[in-house]
Amino acid sequence: MYDFKFADIGEGIHEGNILKWEVEVGGTIEEGETLVVIETDKVNAEIPSPVSGTIKKLGPAVGETVHVGETLALIDDGEGDDDGDTSADDAADAKAEPIAEGEEENAAGVVGSIEVSSEVIAASEEEEEDEAPERKRVLATPVARKLAKDLGVDINTVKGTGENGRVLKDDIRKAAETSKPSASAQPAQGAPAPQVNVTPFQESAVASGAPARTRREKISKLRKTIAENMTISKTVIPHTTVMDEIVVSDLVDLRSAQKELAEQQGVKLTYMPFIVKALTLTLKEFPVFNSSFDHNTDELIYKNYYNIGIAVDTPDGLIVPNIKDADQKGIFKLAEELQNMKEKALNKKITLEDLRDGTMSITNYGVFDSTFGAPVIKYPEVAIIGIGRINKKPVVENDEIVVRHVLPLSLSIDHRVIDGGDAGRFLRTFKSYLKDPMLLLLS
Repeated sequence: MYDFKFADIGEGIHEGNILKWEVEVGGTIEEGETLVVIETDKVNAEIPSPVSGTIKKLGPAVGETVHVGETLALIDDGEGDDDGDTSADDAADAKAEPIAEGEEENAAGVVGSIEVSSEVIAASEEEEEDEAPERKRVLATPVARKLAKDLGVDINTVKGTGENGRVLKDDIRKAAETSKPSASAQPAQGAPAPQVNVTPFQESAVASGAPARTRREKISKLRKTIAENMTISKTVIPHTTVMDEIVVSDLVDLRSAQKELAEQQGVKLTYMPFIVKALTLTLKEFPVFNSSFDHNTDELIYKNYYNIGIAVDTPDGLIVPNIKDADQKGIFKLAEELQNMKEKALNKKITLEDLRDGTMSITNYGVFDSTFGAPVIKYPEVAIIGIGRINKKPVVENDEIVVRHVLPLSLSIDHRVIDGGDAGRFLRTFKSYLKDPMLLLLS
């Protein structure tokens, strides 16, 4: 009998509501098939079964809440109920609980690499992410992951035969028989949320019959997630912010000249594609800004890919999806993806994959008519750049006062791994690309 529990799927998700059961008690299910759809404050996650068997018991009813560690289903997988004539590997599977926290990709297991539906409830800007050098994580059940670890098989090299390419137990066994075992890479472990003791708010006493002086209101799951992850980011990461301005009159002229051509191709050309392009070029010259820091092992994890996060304001809250492989895309392609990203966010179509594996983020508070700010780093990234409102200002050129378009910039860094001098040099290079935007087109 397999007790399948709701595992930690990462992204700051600790509970969810049962949206739809795909099976009934007494029915059968195959390993890797969808068992249940769970609605969280991130995505509607399709949770696959870790084993094949008969459903003996289901967890909470549709509409009810399930928390991490609670039983989703009891599945009779036919193991452990016979005369004991099972293989050692199968017996280990039958006894295995979902992987304990701290093992195999931060206990994400079956749901850490889940397939998700296109619908998503609003997410937070400051989300904790499992960071690892790998670009994408393999779809696999918890049992398959544990078996791979026990047999010394690198699950990232195994071709899955399950639904959507999910790696099953049989795939692991075949890989173990036909290839040499290799140790699976262990992802960097993120810092645990700090424990904060808060003294309950004490309302002042009021006379009997007088109107209440205070009002209490439960915060939403989204706001709770924001609070937790903002606390992690500001508690774990020592922030330092460097601010500067840059004359971008040439960029303004270039964008104006190309707007009509972009519109003919169905693309709205804003300044953001140029900023994203400039950032990817700068990151290649300063790779430490495209890393994350694992303070448990005192290691920097350098990323050889450039997934640029863009903070998007929605009616439900701020989310930070990212453009995958932004360095490989031109200005018009970046503009198209930014436009699609905004539409997906506003229509709640952002998926978990859109939120994963960001390397550095951009926040544009200029859209709110703001100039400078001190942006908060998206843990576990090590830097974030803030873009203010472009204004016309008097500047001195060749000892003459002239009016130019000026863009304010704010760069926040993780001072554990990046020094002020590095931040200054990074910002100087970034500014050079925006000051002379033809460099963006020639790179």
